[in-house]
Amino acid sequence: MRYAQGGGLTPQGLAARERVRMLAVDGFVRGEKNTAIAIELRVSVRSVERWRRSWREGGRQGAPFRPGQAAEGQ
Repeated sequence: MRYAQGGGLTPQGLAARERVRMLAVDGFVRGEKNTAIAIELRVSVRSVERWRRSWREGGRQGAPFRPGQAAEGQ
């Protein structure tokens, strides 16, 4: 099932998700492994892998959540 843009989250929920992604970016900069970041942030390794790929391709600007991105890879 696909959700509306933003995954059905409230603006507060989207902001919280964005904070988690930015914490993941901090881990990328420090050279941490995806598994360690996922455990620390309590998210899936797959999510961290997607965020890292976006970060590699677009830097910090590439990592933030963009509405509709959640459906990527489905």
